[in-house]
Amino acid sequence: MQALGAMILSGGGSRRMGQDKAGLDWLGRRAIDRVADLARAVGAEHVVSVGPDDFGLPRVIEQQPFGGPVGGVLAGVRALRGLGAARALVLAVDAPTLTPADLAPLLAVAGAGAAYEGLHLPMVAALDALPGEAPADWPLARLAQLAGIVRLACPLEARLRVRGANTPQERQALLDELAAREG
Repeated sequence: MQALGAMILSGGGSRRMGQDKAGLDWLGRRAIDRVADLARAVGAEHVVSVGPDDFGLPRVIEQQPFGGPVGGVLAGVRALRGLGAARALVLAVDAPTLTPADLAPLLAVAGAGAAYEGLHLPMVAALDALPGEAPADWPLARLAQLAGIVRLACPLEARLRVRGANTPQERQALLDELAAREG
């Protein structure tokens, strides 16, 4: 079994949300903490936060802050390789209500890795499949295509959780679902 590491992309501008998504409260816990716990629950041996802010996790700072998700992914890849990981679970900080069941189909794919159709994250990728260098402003879809990432159909019941919360309205819908699930 290849060692799994996880990176949480937490360096975005949060313009549509209006405030930093990583520190938002989700039923008493910060988004970043929920995402990190999920990564550990599915077997990530190392979890790093990719972005300029310190959230108490090992932190990776992109060469070009706010340069885009590809720059963040490549910075995370370098860090996880240094920690001995062979595969990466790439997660967005704005999807703190994901469940292990939502990630299981992606983690089960061997080879280069997998992501859901129409959604770039979450993604599981073999680190050696990802190019070592790419422009930070590339679309994440291009990086995934170049790496040979397989696209899976996203289960309808998971789509909102997988997409995450980019606006206050999306956050409220996910909070309502989380409150119902966690009681």
